[in-house]
Amino acid sequence: MRPHLGWGGYLAIAGVVALVLAMVGRVTAQDWRSASREPVGLAPDPVRNLEPIVQVYAARVVGWRGVFGVHTWIAVKPAGAPEYTVYEVIGWRLRWQDTALTVRQRAPDARWFGSAPELVAERRGPGVEALIARVDRAARTYPWAGEYTTWPGPNSNTFTAWVLRAVPELEADLPPTAIGKDYSGVKLLGSAPSGRGIQFSLFGLAGFTASGVEGLEVNLLGLTFGINPFDPSLKLPLVGRVGPGRSFPASQAGAGSAEGQTLSSIATPP
Repeated sequence: MRPHLGWGGYLAIAGVVALVLAMVGRVTAQDWRSASREPVGLAPDPVRNLEPIVQVYAARVVGWRGVFGVHTWIAVKPAGAPEYTVYEVIGWRLRWQDTALTVRQRAPDARWFGSAPELVAERRGPGVEALIARVDRAARTYPWAGEYTTWPGPNSNTFTAWVLRAVPELEADLPPTAIGKDYSGVKLLGSAPSGRGIQFSLFGLAGFTASGVEGLEVNLLGLTFGINPFDPSLKLPLVGRVGPGRSFPASQAGAGSAEGQTLSSIATPP
């Protein structure tokens, strides 16, 4: 007996197809060589804001992989510093050097080759100087700096999760599209990427997370499904985080980019 989908089923399928086609068109239409790297206004002016700041960002990457995940990075500004320092892992750097880890001064909220970033977490003010020092130590001891695998990791999101586990005070809930955040090598049981709660992960291919920051997540072949009752939202592959704009109680940041107010940015590591 042939199953009958009904109008609701056909509309759902049509909606998914339209979403995927829209994403593919968006991420393949731009040339990375000429794509914008301009800031989008999510980072406070370092000259006018003297307080220490830590920010975590995610943005869709270039090409068809942008349908599935995000590239993430961490930016810091010590008190009185005139510019930000950005920590991130960039896979293609391994073509000419022995590490994918980059530590450099740049605009933290710059577009990632045309893609507007989403502000994932932020901390400012008293006590943040100590967090900045711990971010730096964790970044420089990242164990997979000399290797890079887009799926299931280690990749740029594996790096960000490594640092966040060392600085759980940031309480950063990485987007479900941050493929690679659940990779932890041969370690099967540990803390969630935020550094809170617990996570079981089988080489980043399957597992589950329970945390007061991430909520509940299930990882199947690198794709994340979940629900976060603490920051009300659904977590879905491709679509990302679905819910109200993120709030940052320890900062005066805005609600994030317009795209990030309803859906998390969608991409994979570069």
